[in-house]
Amino acid sequence: MKSTIATKSRGGRARLLGLAAAATLAATIAPGATAQGSLKVGIVGFYTGAAAGPFGIPARNAAELVIEAMNAGKVPAPYQSAGAGGLQIDAVYIDESGGTAKVVTDYRNAVQRQGVEAFVGYISSGSCLAIAPVAEELATFTILFDCGTPRIFEDASYTYVFRTAATATMDGVGAARYVAAKFPDIKNYQGINQNYAWGQDSWRDFELAMKALLPNAKSEDSLFPKLFAGQYGAEISSLSVKRPNVLHSSLWGGDLESFVLQSSARALNRQTTMILTTGETTMFRLGSKLPDGIILGARGPYGVYARDSELNTWFRNAYQDRFATPPTYPSYQMAQALLGLKIAYDKAATAAGGSKPTSAQAADGLAGAEYEAFGTTVKMALGNGRQAITETAYGLSKFDKETGTATITDIIRFPAECVNPPDGAKSVEWIQGGMQGAKCD
Repeated sequence: MKSTIATKSRGGRARLLGLAAAATLAATIAPGATAQGSLKVGIVGFYTGAAAGPFGIPARNAAELVIEAMNAGKVPAPYQSAGAGGLQIDAVYIDESGGTAKVVTDYRNAVQRQGVEAFVGYISSGSCLAIAPVAEELATFTILFDCGTPRIFEDASYTYVFRTAATATMDGVGAARYVAAKFPDIKNYQGINQNYAWGQDSWRDFELAMKALLPNAKSEDSLFPKLFAGQYGAEISSLSVKRPNVLHSSLWGGDLESFVLQSSARALNRQTTMILTTGETTMFRLGSKLPDGIILGARGPYGVYARDSELNTWFRNAYQDRFATPPTYPSYQMAQALLGLKIAYDKAATAAGGSKPTSAQAADGLAGAEYEAFGTTVKMALGNGRQAITETAYGLSKFDKETGTATITDIIRFPAECVNPPDGAKSVEWIQGGMQGAKCD
């Protein structure tokens, strides 16, 4: 895979920083006092419906793999101690499908009737917005692993709620920076995004970043089909008439795959350069049906964008061997959230002096942490130490006909501090202000 010279130099520095962070973390979570018994953890995702194949099942696969390895003490250093704070993780898999009212009811039932003590989950931004205040009400340690809306920690503050993945702001700003670097002379751009928090926030951040970086390019009216629409004939017809130079989309799951297949059948990709902020999930599922030259994001440095490390090699190989397909970004995000869970309870076990840690002690254990994950470094830097930032990357899709493999070319990486706002700043205000303080070198 090709990358820029700047990317290569930053990559070496990032690996050194990652090693230093790993050494610090190893000292921080070295086994001290540990509890005995098990920890019942709700693992939530879309296990049925259109989002299951590209999102929910890969995430669940990663959870099963990593939890099994954690319980056996087989995750590479610095996570080689068994369990989480000495507790064996007892996973309870809960389907996110069915709407926010059902999601909230399932959460309450899991805590109050099934004795679930902690959660790792939620793909939809709507689910996360609904769950966060309930988790706080029930004082239950909860890690959001995937959803992207920045509203979670920008509009409220929490004690028990964390998110170990970066927000959609990173995706929108990174996408705009990629366009500005690779296609600086574009005349106009447009969007097609789902009509709810995730889609609206994603388009807003991309559009604002484009106005800051390429002020002479014109923003066309964005299209907002309903979530899980599945059919995009009218929207594709409209886009074929407008023919924007760049088309931004944060469609995900079955919606994204349907749009890619329907739009490529009508050669829309030949009329506009598409940028799909969640597009990495389609690479291996669609294979040669994914057109070349589409800008793909992975909501961070995951999947094909993950950096080389012992942890990443173990995870990628173990996942490939077990499930006969490479892990994509939902798998990575679930896996790094489970590392966050382990860090929290390993540290909390010491504070608890051998007793079973409370949710408050687990929250104290993860707040403000910086840790090496599978292919990147996670910094719990925002939202009073409860919201993560990571670096991100974008590149162009390319199907290798000789090997029959989906690949990525022209990769550009952006440091975490380049594409995420500083602590205390709201995303919209930061982007509108020209992304002051961004560190992109």
